[in-house]
Amino acid sequence: MAKAEHEQKLQVLDALDKAKTQLYHFTAIVIAGMGFFTDAYDLFSISLVTKLMGRIYYYVPGSPKPGTLPPAVSSSVTGVALVGTLVGQLFFGWLGDKLGRKKVYGITLILMVVCSLASGLSFGSSPKGVMTTLCFFRFWLGFGIGGDYPLSATIMSEYANKKTRGAFIAAVFAMQGFGILFSGIVSLIVSASFDRAFPSPTYAVSPLASTRPESDYIWRIILMFGALPAGITFYWRIKMPETARYTALVAHNAKQAAEDMKRVLNTEIVAEEEKVQQIMNDSSNNFGLFTKQFLRRHGLHLLGTTSTWFLLDIAFYSQNLFQKDIFSAIGWIPKAATMNAIQEVYRIARAQTLIALCSTVPGYWFTVALIDVIGRFTIQLIGFFFMTVFMFALAFPYNHWTLPENRIGFVVMYSLTFFFANFGPNATTFVVPAEIFPARLRSTCHGISAAAGKAGAIVGVYGFLYAAQSKDKTKTDAGYQPGIGVKNSLIILGVINALGFVLTLLCVPEPNGKSLEEMSRENEVEGIERVDRHQSSS
Repeated sequence: MAKAEHEQKLQVLDALDKAKTQLYHFTAIVIAGMGFFTDAYDLFSISLVTKLMGRIYYYVPGSPKPGTLPPAVSSSVTGVALVGTLVGQLFFGWLGDKLGRKKVYGITLILMVVCSLASGLSFGSSPKGVMTTLCFFRFWLGFGIGGDYPLSATIMSEYANKKTRGAFIAAVFAMQGFGILFSGIVSLIVSASFDRAFPSPTYAVSPLASTRPESDYIWRIILMFGALPAGITFYWRIKMPETARYTALVAHNAKQAAEDMKRVLNTEIVAEEEKVQQIMNDSSNNFGLFTKQFLRRHGLHLLGTTSTWFLLDIAFYSQNLFQKDIFSAIGWIPKAATMNAIQEVYRIARAQTLIALCSTVPGYWFTVALIDVIGRFTIQLIGFFFMTVFMFALAFPYNHWTLPENRIGFVVMYSLTFFFANFGPNATTFVVPAEIFPARLRSTCHGISAAAGKAGAIVGVYGFLYAAQSKDKTKTDAGYQPGIGVKNSLIILGVINALGFVLTLLCVPEPNGKSLEEMSRENEVEGIERVDRHQSSS
């Protein structure tokens, strides 16, 4: 007999897979999604205020240009949260499988709230002191953010029904787009308010007066605002029941799983304790992460999710965190000396907000709308393909795009790379790892995949910061050595995207329309299958 005929499908899991879309689905999306809203706000708001911090803390009297953060400081302030995120993804991913999704979920939110507030309260009697405390708090902020990746994805995948699971997980991740947009809007409001209350001349007119002492409050307020959305959802997050899949398949408590889902689904569910015991006792479903069985069943899948997320984030984070530098390079943001400190924050925030509104946010929601129609695999291929096309289209005729009459064309093309990142691998690399691994390893494997992505983000942030510097030493930012220039950096990002396309083709499976147990094969009870085969041959 075929193995599929003898899969031991628990009623509670079958009920979840077949459940109609109802209020608890949307509640879970909002609760998990607000975590991602906060994640994106905290990770990307820093890029809006680094130039302001350079003016405040690293002003050089007599310099023709405003102060800028030294290379080591700039890369640390921007990248330290990503390092924390990577560590948090590995730690909380593992902890989510050991202790349960619910027990760990509130801890990550507390860390995000406390460290968002603490980042804005960074202190010190010198620039070095302020930057050191800021980096300390942003590392732990990233640590909390890191835990949200595997836990939110796993919780949403385990709550969702089979038919619309992809859209629900993608909707959680799509809140990241609103977080990026909100960071721009908050920065616009704060900077515009301060500019009106404390007018000052441009740097070219009066270098010292162009940066008012009150400007120091701006970056602090913007960073601290990240605590608000996380704090709002804390109560509902700790009230969420543990997922039935964890309770039944990992904790082996069939009765509790049935009771929890009975309340959620408003339907009678039988606690099938004997069936859970059969699955628990089957040695073929008890293998660990570092075993030959895991390598045989899921090794290629893990390679696919880690490698594509790694490559995607090199391009995605370098584009996001340094778009202000690219827009300055092509002249879309005026030269720093022609603005005061507050006006520069406003201009950078306006550029990021327009990009988020016109391309980033729509890209996420195109994925939500189509992921269960055309599938994860297809969307990821489409995204990587067009990211490659538009990156090369920007890079090879780069000098053409820097001409004043062509700047709008550059911005449109650049926006399209964001659109296809989000209607593409930025969303699907988050969704797929939550669907293809066994329940007892799901959070861990998602954490490993996400950590590989953050390793790519760190490469992108630190690498692009130096590589994108002009080849001409007279045009580099203060403290930087000449790099390979924006043009060659964009070519490298195009090649990275093309490699992501190839690895998607070779290593990424399609979970669309299949249950989590079907993808992970954890309902296959080999002992039962062997008995049935023996009986059928007698």
